[in-house]
Amino acid sequence: MKKSLLVVAHGSRRQASNDEVRALTERVRAESNERFAAIECAFLELAEPSIPDGLERLIADGAAHITVLPYFLAAGRHVIEDIPEEVSTTQSKHPDVHIEIAPYLGTSETMPRLLLTMLADSAATSV
Repeated sequence: MKKSLLVVAHGSRRQASNDEVRALTERVRAESNERFAAIECAFLELAEPSIPDGLERLIADGAAHITVLPYFLAAGRHVIEDIPEEVSTTQSKHPDVHIEIAPYLGTSETMPRLLLTMLADSAATSV
């Protein structure tokens, strides 16, 4: 059984910022090679859908195993407390669904390589 993925970002009063997360989610979906049964995004605050709404949407679509990916660079309060609390609330309503929280983006071993690649790409295009 394939997992479903929920990309969780902070959310912004600025609609364009929220749309960037939605566009990223679309790109992840397009490049996932059907690795996930479904890929959605949700926001901790200031934008919709909320984390519970995003989880509920995946569950309504038949998800039995959901990975929540915190799209955050550092382990602040949102990563350590808020996201786990939101997930726990939904998990208690659906004990038959396995919901796991992946490490937040900033912990990725590929982050230094990504930053250097971005800088190299930027330098190449600005010449």
